[in-house]
Amino acid sequence: MSFQLGAALLDACVLAILAKEDAYGYSLTQQVREVMDISESTLYPVLRRLQKGEYLTTYDQPFQGRNRRYYRITESGRAKYEELLEEWLEYKQKIDSVLLGGINRE
Repeated sequence: MSFQLGAALLDACVLAILAKEDAYGYSLTQQVREVMDISESTLYPVLRRLQKGEYLTTYDQPFQGRNRRYYRITESGRAKYEELLEEWLEYKQKIDSVLLGGINRE
């Protein structure tokens, strides 16, 4: 993809995934990679930032003899997700009006 990702859009994608269900780091990375090219080393600072902002909490769950760290969205995280989603929709509408404004689709 040619477009640059901003931190807010990455935060919104992570919060959107966690708004549906809890997830561990690797599975989160895989889900985010379905829409954007990121590495795990990019995602973990995002998770720490969201956790520091109290938008996420963590818990450990045993899996095949090891613990997996799961991330869960908080009520503050859900409010932040709604805020970011509103901003995204407004931004997307403005970009669409510019990009699609000169195209006759009939």
